[in-house]
Amino acid sequence: MQFYDVIEKRTSIKKFKNTNISKDKVDRMITAAMMAPSWKNQTSYKFIIIDDENKKNELANAIANKTDEASQSIKDAPIVAIVVANPNESGMVNEKEYYLVDSAIAMEHFILAATEEGYGTCWIGAFDENSVKNALDIPKDYKVIAMTPVGEAQENKEHYDKKDIRDYVFINSWNKSYTKKSNSQYKN
Repeated sequence: MQFYDVIEKRTSIKKFKNTNISKDKVDRMITAAMMAPSWKNQTSYKFIIIDDENKKNELANAIANKTDEASQSIKDAPIVAIVVANPNESGMVNEKEYYLVDSAIAMEHFILAATEEGYGTCWIGAFDENSVKNALDIPKDYKVIAMTPVGEAQENKEHYDKKDIRDYVFINSWNKSYTKKSNSQYKN
C-alpha cells in the first residue's frame, strides 16, 4: 500500500475474524510505534501487547460501556495493544503534558502500521484506568493512555465522509479558508 492509501483505508473496526497474527507482523507494528517522534527524544511511553483471553476479558470489563461494540472488540480481536506512559519521564511546556502527545503519536504509528499489514484497529480511550492497571500489573507512576484491538476485519467499513477543508484549515489567519485551488506559492 502507498502511504496515502493507508491513511484512507484506516477506519475504526470493531468486529474481527478469529485469525492469528504472525509475530513478524506484530514486530513491524511495534517497530513503527517505536520510531515515533517524542519530546526531546524522551520515550516516556511503553506498549503492552495482550493475547491472553483472560486478560482481554478483564480489559473488556474495564471499558466505560461494557455492553457496546468496543468492549466486545477487545474480547474478539487476536491481540490488544495498550500504550502507557510515565509523565515524570516527559516534559511539560505551557501546561501541555507531552507524554500524552508522544503516546498518541506512537499509537497512531502502531495503528497505521497495523493498517499497512492488513489489520483493523479501533482507538479506545474510555475505560477505568485502575482496572486496566490492576489487570496488567502496571506500575503506579504510569498512566494508561489508550488501547486498540488488532485483527483481521470481519466488517467492511468505509471512512466517514471527508471533511470540507474550508471548515477546518486556514491560511495565514483565522477564517481565511485554505482551498486546494489556492493561489499561494510556497517557498522551496
